Amino acid sequence: MHGRFGWFSIVRLGLVQASIGAMVMIATSLLNRLMVLEYGLAAGIPAGLVAWHYMVQLSRPLWGHGSDLGRRRTPWVIGGMAILGAGAMLAVQATTMLDDARTLGIALAVVAFSLIGAGVGAAGTSMLAILATGVAPERRAAAAATTWIMMVFGIVVSAGTAGALLDPFSEQRLFMVAGGVVAAAITLTCLAMFGLEAKATSATAPETREPPASLREAIAEILGDPQSRRFTLFIFVSMLAYSMQDLILEPFAGLVFQMSPGQSTSLSGVQHGGVLVGMIVTGLGGSAFAGRMPIELRIWTMLGCIGSALALAGLAIAAQTGPGWPLAANIAALGFFNGAFAVSAIGSMMGLAGAGKRTREGVRMGVWGTAQAIAFGLGGLTGALGVDFVRSATGQVAEAFQLIFAFEASLFLVSAILAMRVTFRRAIPAQLGAAGA
Repeated sequence: MHGRFGWFSIVRLGLVQASIGAMVMIATSLLNRLMVLEYGLAAGIPAGLVAWHYMVQLSRPLWGHGSDLGRRRTPWVIGGMAILGAGAMLAVQATTMLDDARTLGIALAVVAFSLIGAGVGAAGTSMLAILATGVAPERRAAAAATTWIMMVFGIVVSAGTAGALLDPFSEQRLFMVAGGVVAAAITLTCLAMFGLEAKATSATAPETREPPASLREAIAEILGDPQSRRFTLFIFVSMLAYSMQDLILEPFAGLVFQMSPGQSTSLSGVQHGGVLVGMIVTGLGGSAFAGRMPIELRIWTMLGCIGSALALAGLAIAAQTGPGWPLAANIAALGFFNGAFAVSAIGSMMGLAGAGKRTREGVRMGVWGTAQAIAFGLGGLTGALGVDFVRSATGQVAEAFQLIFAFEASLFLVSAILAMRVTFRRAIPAQLGAAGA
């Protein structure tokens, strides 16, 4: 175990995640809102740009394979952050052009969001590969929890700070605030990554490993391995279910429960609070019980999926019941089980990342990151379009939300079955391999 990451190193990687979250927040949240409210753009345009940045992340296997071929991943992390920062500032520039040169502004925004997607892919994939390489198996759930909690924390802090500093709104102030977030995020990343990767590489004895496969061979190996293929499918289905309520939860609270915008926004805070608690509980439990009791990450993943399905079934009932249903408690429960599932799934991902014969952590994280990005892009869009379609077809608001929530619940149940099938057969060979190492 000597040379493995300690908690201080894990927290340093968490700071990188927080920095990624802070910069992405500028584009996907802050500019999204400004484009609609301040510049009068149709809501579909910023939503399309956000979906496009997920599409660009289909390049994740390419970035992961590139970092596998090099001796060090740190340049890929810092380079990706620089691309992400440039994209965020270009997106600010594009937004400020919307009044005077709308077509040119939108065209520049497409370029900016392409850079944002590429930057997230390069930095995020390489950072996760370093984490998978350097973290001991018994710490994987807690490490995943730590880095994701810090990412959420980074988003919350940067959103709150940027929101406060933007009032009263002016374009000059927007450039200063966004520039401050980008400069702080890149500086923090450089400080966090300094000298860190040497610990991971000293732990893995790279000279005992085969040279990495070509990208085509690597993807063929991953998709040819039944376990990796099932895991890719699990990531896609579960993340699709996870992201489907993103764009419909607040409209649901407003339309069915007659909540004000302030009240529905506070519900989003309740959900994120539940996610954080779920992540913390699973991170502690997933590490505390590993190796001592037969409760493995797949059990936590399955419980998180089933709990999420039950919480969504509750929301489907709430759509019919209306005011009087304990909506806040229901949404807190959904957040808790979403957090539990997300952390245990990421912990499992890190465990399987090093299981390839010739494929390295980078390209495997890239393939699974791609499945996640496609699911996130499709999920929010599918949820919103599904509600709109059922509403227009039936004229019933409550039934539309009920149907979508029920569909999400069924996806989580399918995910629970896939989660059990993915890691169960690998458990014995993995233990034998560890014993013989």
